[in-house]
Amino acid sequence: MFDQNKNQDNRDDKGGKPDDSGGKKPKFNLYWIYGLIALAFIAIQVFGTGSRPLEINFQQFERDMLRNHDIEKIEVVNREKARIYIKQERLDLPRHEGLFDRGLSSASRSGPHYFFTIGSVELFEDRLREAQEDFSQDQIVSVNYVSERDYFSDVLSWLLPIFILVAIWLFIFRRMSGAAGGGGPGGIFNVGKSKAKMFDKESNVKIDFKDVAGLEEAKMEVMEVVDFLKTPQKYTQLGGKIPKGVLLVGPPGTGKTLLAKAVAGEANVPFFSISGSDFVEMFVGVGASRVRDLFKQAKDKAPCIVFIDEIDAVGRARGKNPGFGANDERENTLNQLLTEMDGFEPNLGVILLAATNRADVLDRALLRAGRFDRQIHVELPDLNERLEIFKVHLRTVKLEEDFDISFLAKQTPGFSGADIANVCNEAALIAARRNKKSVGKQDFLDAIDRIIGGLERKNKIISMEEKRTIAYHEAGHATLSWLLEHANPLVKVTIIPRGRSLGAAWYLPEERQITTTEQLYDEMCVALGGRSSEEINFKKVSTGALNDLERVTKQAYAMVTYFGMSKKIGNISYYDSSGQNEYTFSKPYSDSTAELIDKEVKEIVDKAYRRAKDLLTRNSEGLSRLADLLLEKEVIFSEDLEKIFGKRKFKKKDTEPLIRQKSPDNNAGTAKEKKIDAGREVDDLPDRERA
Repeated sequence: MFDQNKNQDNRDDKGGKPDDSGGKKPKFNLYWIYGLIALAFIAIQVFGTGSRPLEINFQQFERDMLRNHDIEKIEVVNREKARIYIKQERLDLPRHEGLFDRGLSSASRSGPHYFFTIGSVELFEDRLREAQEDFSQDQIVSVNYVSERDYFSDVLSWLLPIFILVAIWLFIFRRMSGAAGGGGPGGIFNVGKSKAKMFDKESNVKIDFKDVAGLEEAKMEVMEVVDFLKTPQKYTQLGGKIPKGVLLVGPPGTGKTLLAKAVAGEANVPFFSISGSDFVEMFVGVGASRVRDLFKQAKDKAPCIVFIDEIDAVGRARGKNPGFGANDERENTLNQLLTEMDGFEPNLGVILLAATNRADVLDRALLRAGRFDRQIHVELPDLNERLEIFKVHLRTVKLEEDFDISFLAKQTPGFSGADIANVCNEAALIAARRNKKSVGKQDFLDAIDRIIGGLERKNKIISMEEKRTIAYHEAGHATLSWLLEHANPLVKVTIIPRGRSLGAAWYLPEERQITTTEQLYDEMCVALGGRSSEEINFKKVSTGALNDLERVTKQAYAMVTYFGMSKKIGNISYYDSSGQNEYTFSKPYSDSTAELIDKEVKEIVDKAYRRAKDLLTRNSEGLSRLADLLLEKEVIFSEDLEKIFGKRKFKKKDTEPLIRQKSPDNNAGTAKEKKIDAGREVDDLPDRERA
């Protein structure tokens, strides 16, 4: 039975029979002939077709041959090479033994036997005359001058460039055929063919809806499409029609493409997958041609699903191109896509599934009912969804006994599904680096810190004065976060450089859907706490607050121009959620209003700064103790702030109890154990998008 299976496996794709050894018979390839011809040319050039005389110099010629009267004649070829012919009776002498024992390079007995290169004919004749001054008349060797042409080199000199040009042309032709047309018959003539990959029952797509965690509402919408394809009569008997298009919209990393893969694994119908950029080509009309070919293939395989990933590459709003092209190829491709999705010709049985994180730039005609009937928003996961996502990604991770996965879900607010997968992988790598047999809680906390803040740079050279400035800066953030009611709960503070920041504070933001003015105001005060602390303690400020000022400025402008939180501006929002004004040249307000907006923003920021400075001045003693503790330990936690300032007077927003955990790092100070409640870094790093 084994031999039979082996023979079956050894048959080639075209049904060829196996050879005697059980392997495939090699297929004939025209390139073998090209290779043999090239080898023949090389062999002729290297080894030649006749004898191979031995090369010598003029001194050997004069000493060993001319003075011994062994030379029969000399030929000067093309005024640059002298060939030496030895008398036949002298060839058997010991000094000429090396002529005939060199294999293919041996000289012929009829000659020539030796050769050497001459600089010029006149110089050669002078030296030869001097060497034969003492010879008698019958001992003088005659010199013959001959001209020869190397026809092989001449032919090769003009054939070789042609061969090289033909080879380059064939190479470029094949590359263009493969890139533009996807290979196959027709080569470059397939440039207008669709590059979509088709998956069907035989493709064995291993991802299904069990592998998609957390997206319950999105899965319900997509599963209805899959259910219609499996049992269409359940819907058609009631007069229902399946949606023609489903658009997945959401931030990067939330699982849009993963959801499409699950549809391919569950639907059991042909599934075409293509990227939006695959329609864009340098050749005019190629994009529209590929759209036509894609839907032609889809109609032949109907019922089926067509998935276009990153559809914003081809579906941007028409007339918004900053290149001001009069006949944009991308717009022609979009027009063809609109026609194929909902035109005069029926498009029965073809469901279009698309994904993008830039729905605001898509053309309105693409988003209307009849083309994309449903828009499914795939948002960042909440607490329960993060727990389910962690369970999926931790299937293959070897965890410690009694590991609490819900702890990780509470410590990663605002993380997308891709971020959670990265956390799990990074934690496994950290545990392996520490030679551990399983992955523990501390490994995950370190992985979260590394992903948010970057790699620790313990060897970075920092002067003591800079270190004190950083310590007081971070102590200012930590103090205000403890004293203000609506500030995010503090997790830990460090002055160890990490990534691009010299110091950082970790917070655990509250998961909320709306934010009040008081909450924004307190967050701005905390962000300005670093600079105000520097001014109070050193009477000068530094560049370390760049990120804080950037975030505060953006937040203040958003309060005034987006959220209507300014009394002078009123309940007016200049925010354009549709994205249709992306390339306009005018602001939606007058110059006087712009001046008023600037004044309001400056007033808000100044008010927050004065409040931060006032609070730190009244608590200067605790601020100094906290900064000194930071200089001593380099990393402090919320329990250290509680010892200095006492318990917070406000109700704690998070319900996660502090977890007692031993710290494996030496930079945690002298404490044997710390309460670790790992969260997200907000200070000195860009904010992540919240859940």
